[in-house]
Amino acid sequence: MKASPADQLRLVEIAELDAAAHQAEHARQNPPQAARVKELLAERQAQSGELARLLGIRDDAKAELARIEADVAVVDARAERDAGRLTATTSAKDAQGLEHEIASLARRKTALEDAELEVMERLESLDSDVAAQEALVAATNEEGSRLSAEGKAAVAEAATRLEAAQRDRAAVAGSVSAELLAMYERIAARGIGAGVLRRQTCEACRMVLSGNDLQRVRKAAADDVVTCPECGAVLVRTDESGL
Repeated sequence: MKASPADQLRLVEIAELDAAAHQAEHARQNPPQAARVKELLAERQAQSGELARLLGIRDDAKAELARIEADVAVVDARAERDAGRLTATTSAKDAQGLEHEIASLARRKTALEDAELEVMERLESLDSDVAAQEALVAATNEEGSRLSAEGKAAVAEAATRLEAAQRDRAAVAGSVSAELLAMYERIAARGIGAGVLRRQTCEACRMVLSGNDLQRVRKAAADDVVTCPECGAVLVRTDESGL
């Protein structure tokens, strides 16, 4: 195929724009924050499960404390009632029975108060555990929100670069002959479509030409379209080609 050196050089520009578009599309599909955000989602799920467990234990402890307080109130009421009856009774037998019951109620209240103190201490520890877990969930949410915002910004920036590369590529491609562009597209479907030959090296695949390959390129006319024997990319010759 024949093509002017200027048109061949435009293929290198198209290849560079294709590479920029590919990089931008990859960045748009895979923002650097995505992996960490996925990890944070899993962490938050585990942390939320642990928080729910702690809240359930704390609720049970609160319910237990409420039952003990209700029992203390019942004991106090019965003790107060018995004390009033003891004051009013004239029967020694009744008095003895009341005194026995009052002593029993006092022991019951002491046991309940001990249990109440134990539950209150447990609640204090649970409150601390819940607060710590809530802080952990909040920190995870904060990091997730920040990274999600950064990820959206990165995606938007990559989309802008992609649009610019596609727009510029269309403009350059429009100035190249349809036949040359079709050849480039066929090669680019397999890899890099074109590269400069600089110092006898194909910049598309970094292969150094030598022997018969180099002789073939040297003998080609300036408007001959030659390709790299290694990667098949169009070899665009310049004053730096080392021929």
